[in-house]
Amino acid sequence: MSIPEKQWEVRLAKHVEDDLTLEHFDVVEVAVPEPGDGEVLVRVDYVSVAAAFKEFMRSDCQIPGVPPWKVGEPAGAGGVGTVVKSNSPDLEVGDLVQSFGPWQEYWSGPAQQFIKQNPHYVPSPVYFLSQGPTAYYGMATIAQAGEGDVVFVTGAAGGVGSLAGQIAKARGAKVIGSAGSQEKVDWLVNELGFDAAFNYKDGPAADRLRELAPDGISVFFDNVGGEQFEAAIQAARPHARFALCGALANQNDGTAEHPRIDLMTAITKHLEIRPFACYHLPEQIQDWVVHFGQWLQEGKFVFPHTIVDEGGVKTAPQALLSLLAGKYTGNVTVKCS
Repeated sequence: MSIPEKQWEVRLAKHVEDDLTLEHFDVVEVAVPEPGDGEVLVRVDYVSVAAAFKEFMRSDCQIPGVPPWKVGEPAGAGGVGTVVKSNSPDLEVGDLVQSFGPWQEYWSGPAQQFIKQNPHYVPSPVYFLSQGPTAYYGMATIAQAGEGDVVFVTGAAGGVGSLAGQIAKARGAKVIGSAGSQEKVDWLVNELGFDAAFNYKDGPAADRLRELAPDGISVFFDNVGGEQFEAAIQAARPHARFALCGALANQNDGTAEHPRIDLMTAITKHLEIRPFACYHLPEQIQDWVVHFGQWLQEGKFVFPHTIVDEGGVKTAPQALLSLLAGKYTGNVTVKCS
């Protein structure tokens, strides 16, 4: 297998303060590293693109336990690739591996930092790059959604929301989703099997929830915050569980107001507010993989994803901007090789 001397690498040019633009990235040509003892060289096949990356690009990243990306260093976090050179008995040339490595064409490092995956377990390597661990942890462990629940998922056409809604359905719940276009609304219902969905831009979310969930919601899985969070409080049944995963309304628009909590309503309804973060711990990944594989085999699950397959790793910054602008559905990956 021919290995080039040079590769493309995406770096953080400056920290984000307001709007994210291509000026926040540098794309540079660097040498392909030579693996040392106990190390491997990996050709990166696909890299992840996620909305949370914008927060990592802030100097004051607010995600607990996650340090901000450093200016001048490689950007990105996560991908799958193929071992092309090995100086370790733990991995062989040709092995498919997963890592939290950055947006580069080649990775090199100790074999222990790469997770060997079975390519026959899922239809494509991109399936290993889903945001399923977050969706499953939030919906199954935090919200504990199941039979008899009515679940409302915001940002339902995104990488986490599209999986979270299907997880709730697979666990026996009725699911309502919100998205930003009629096309996405139709996709949620017709392709992913949501029971109902609405375009949050068409009017107050509280009105739509009264229509679609006249008896109230018992689980709220929130990726957005803002007005939809406020509407969920009004629509909630007593003892409803709120699994708070993200706040895209404020993250993507610095002028958006943070949601106002109607404390009296929350108190009298005994609402359970359960914010969470998923760190993709081994047990969290395993919980997801076991159920994901089973549901795929049973035909109960669709993996919604978008592959940006032109331009290689250099297009990852534009893919992130397009994702934040709502141009994609599901999980987003960039094909690098």
